[in-house]
Amino acid sequence: MKIETSGDVVRISALQQLGATNANAFRDWVRKNLSNDHKHIEIDLSEATFVDSCGLGALVALHKTVRSRGGTVKLLNPQPSIQQILELTRLNLVFEVVKA
Repeated sequence: MKIETSGDVVRISALQQLGATNANAFRDWVRKNLSNDHKHIEIDLSEATFVDSCGLGALVALHKTVRSRGGTVKLLNPQPSIQQILELTRLNLVFEVVKA
């Protein structure tokens, strides 16, 4: 995984999967890299092939973290299978989902 910052945005990319094996570590790693100036998180899901309920929980936890700062979590280019999970759980209504 890679992390970049630009202004008040933290952008995560090169995420292969987000599941029970790495969801807590992912959430903690992103939170550790958030400064008080960062309000928004963008997560590039174009390389992610797997997300389970633990992964969704990590995304929701990050949403709550930045929401308290008046920010948002944006999910970029999810694979069709991940888009389907977001729609089935209606999390596509919670997160801004952007397809390039």
